[in-house]
Amino acid sequence: MGELKIKISDDVERAFRKMAMRKFGYKKGAISGASQEAIEEWMLSSESDQKGQFWDSLEGVMKSVNKKSVKLQHEAWKGIAEKHSIKHKKKNDN
Repeated sequence: MGELKIKISDDVERAFRKMAMRKFGYKKGAISGASQEAIEEWMLSSESDQKGQFWDSLEGVMKSVNKKSVKLQHEAWKGIAEKHSIKHKKKNDN
């Protein structure tokens, strides 16, 4: 199990301990459980923020393409199918 040593302000520490004890009880492991939960939630929210930034950067990239989305999907799947059949054919020829 990993271990972290962090420094936070006294006010944040007091508030965090109070919330941890309220949620996890006044027992051994309450602070660790609350810390793990807080870090996991932070990581998940950071990941979703990054995904949002990724999609935001793609906005408008395909404005110059004069095809409908369904047509693009069909072309993409056709390319994937052709690529797969070529690999499959090469594998069977050997």
